[in-house]
Amino acid sequence: MTCERASSSLCRADLIDGLPGEIIDLSRDGRLLRSTRLHQSTGGMVYGRGWTEAMYDRAKRRVFDILELAGNGDRFSLWCDGFLLVLIALNTLAVILETIPSLAAEYGTFFFWFEVISVVIFTIEYGLRFWSCTVRERFRAPVWGRLRFMVTPLALVDLMAILPFYLPMLMRIDFRIIRVLRFVRLFRLLKMSRYMRSLRMFGAVVHEKKEELMIAIGMVLVILLFASSGMYVMENAAQPEAFSSIPAAMWWGIATLTTVGYGDIYPVTPLGKVLGSIIALLGVGLFALPAGILASGFNDVMQRRPTRTPRICPHCGEVIHDETQALDI
Repeated sequence: MTCERASSSLCRADLIDGLPGEIIDLSRDGRLLRSTRLHQSTGGMVYGRGWTEAMYDRAKRRVFDILELAGNGDRFSLWCDGFLLVLIALNTLAVILETIPSLAAEYGTFFFWFEVISVVIFTIEYGLRFWSCTVRERFRAPVWGRLRFMVTPLALVDLMAILPFYLPMLMRIDFRIIRVLRFVRLFRLLKMSRYMRSLRMFGAVVHEKKEELMIAIGMVLVILLFASSGMYVMENAAQPEAFSSIPAAMWWGIATLTTVGYGDIYPVTPLGKVLGSIIALLGVGLFALPAGILASGFNDVMQRRPTRTPRICPHCGEVIHDETQALDI
């Protein structure tokens, strides 16, 4: 349990060296208001270096608070969160509507300038997050801390949201690749996880239950491999076109394990039908495993939600947050 301001000049007054001839003004909650130094010869006052650093740290902290999920009573941060959510939703809608030929021909200019404005806003947001990330203890180092921040999942999502716009400007890219990059803009939809508590909770559940989920997925893949191999052996002679190889039989395996059953290919031999029946029954149980694991994880997270009175930092008056509740997933 840590206070993110505990090592900044805005929080702990004991970090400020009260040198002779220097006056330190602190507010009730421990924030540095002013650092002045007296000239012994003239008695005049000038602002000291600590005041400038404190104002810089205060501005960085305020930017960090605005860009993170809005707290209670912070209307400006709440407004910024709402604005970015609406912008993300409109960008997703624009990507979808651009695929309609008539709309793309008639409103192509509008879509282009909307994309430019959106990229400028998202670039500014990414730059401010990169600058203010050192407020958090895990990214405190000016250089390595920011590099660590850049490889966090949400930071990579932010980068992928703007990268498709800049890549064609930096290098010559084939037109087909440009078309793919344009659809990568849908990554902006993942940015919503920053501003919606339910999505952040889902990410926390997946992170907490990742071992169990990997075991369940691994079991499905193993059974898929054995089922496809067995069906290939049993059906290849009777249906050489449908079950021409093990990878081709995997399409049948996936459709059967997921209980979808498209009916485009199916076994016709007696042994193939027996194996297909067994795989279909296994699929019902196997694909229920991840759902049960996630349901158990949601129950655990809901039970751990804090109901007690939050702890307050004695230095800055801020609520002390549990770092495990703010995982970058």
